[in-house]
Amino acid sequence: MFTIDAHLDLSMNAMEWNRDLRQSVERLREREKGMTDKPDRGKATVSLPALRSGNIGLVVATQIARFVAPDNPLPGWQSPEQAWAQTQGQRIWYELMEAEGEMVQIRDLAGLEKHLALWNDGTPNDQKPIGYILSLEGADSLITPSFAERAYNYGLRAIGPAHYGPGRYAQGTDATGFMGAAGQDLLREMERLNIILDATHLCDDSFWEALDHFNGPVWASHNNCRALVNHNRQFSDDQIRELIARDAVIGGALDAWMMVPGWVRGQSTPEGTNCKLSVMIDHLDHICQLAGNARHIGIGSDLDGAFGKEQCPYDLETIADLQKIPDLLRQRGYSDDDIANVMHGNWLRFLRKAWAN
Repeated sequence: MFTIDAHLDLSMNAMEWNRDLRQSVERLREREKGMTDKPDRGKATVSLPALRSGNIGLVVATQIARFVAPDNPLPGWQSPEQAWAQTQGQRIWYELMEAEGEMVQIRDLAGLEKHLALWNDGTPNDQKPIGYILSLEGADSLITPSFAERAYNYGLRAIGPAHYGPGRYAQGTDATGFMGAAGQDLLREMERLNIILDATHLCDDSFWEALDHFNGPVWASHNNCRALVNHNRQFSDDQIRELIARDAVIGGALDAWMMVPGWVRGQSTPEGTNCKLSVMIDHLDHICQLAGNARHIGIGSDLDGAFGKEQCPYDLETIADLQKIPDLLRQRGYSDDDIANVMHGNWLRFLRKAWAN
């Protein structure tokens, strides 16, 4: 079934993990044998051939670069200018993949419909370009809010104002506090440009402030449920209800610590915690119970977002195994229409509405 994944850090994998994503997952793993600089070396799950194998023809693909103040222990860049330059290197990688025919950027409704027609024309998908919608995960690299327009002009269509920790425009996972004047200025610029607000990673204070001040389209590209795994990275039921009221779609994430409670990094294993694909269905189903329908869920896997096989469902070998999800949904009583909506329909309905004008 044609599938959309609303969150993949492809350029980060290419540029910072030094992976040639044109190669197979097996080849990427082979190249990394014996490497120990990152915990997921030799455990990759994503490549462009694997996306095609899984009929994943459209993704939301990120740029990401954090600014870190002197007292911030997180990895990142010492100035917004450096962070901006990092995202531009990532942008150039996407453009080079386009020049090679590996990817194609989707910027508007006409481009979306053209790409869908290509992927649904009945011919084999093994040579087709992967469509990507460009998203910025954490807005620190926007030197001023006016840089949002510069980014929009090269195709940026969604922004998550925060990532982990304190940010220049909003506070993120494991942080607290409000967005403030700079964040509100950015939201106004995003609304003017019709850039989608990605609520993922916003801390509770910044989440509610963002939704109070932003009147444009809102989604959550990769987020799970606090009711099932109690952590500030997850959405509370009240936050989920607010997103439903805004006609948002929430993408289920496949990072094990977000899926199962009690995960200990570096110690827990997917097998030991019974972390399997059906656990993501638990999170998606929880959202459906709050909504009373299946119109607000999708896939936003975050696969290879600084983790690999060591920290994702044990019954997923590569991202192509997202095609196991329809049967898992069917076992829960979801209809064929519901399943199609989860795999692609909800994201397409959202985009068609957001890009209608």
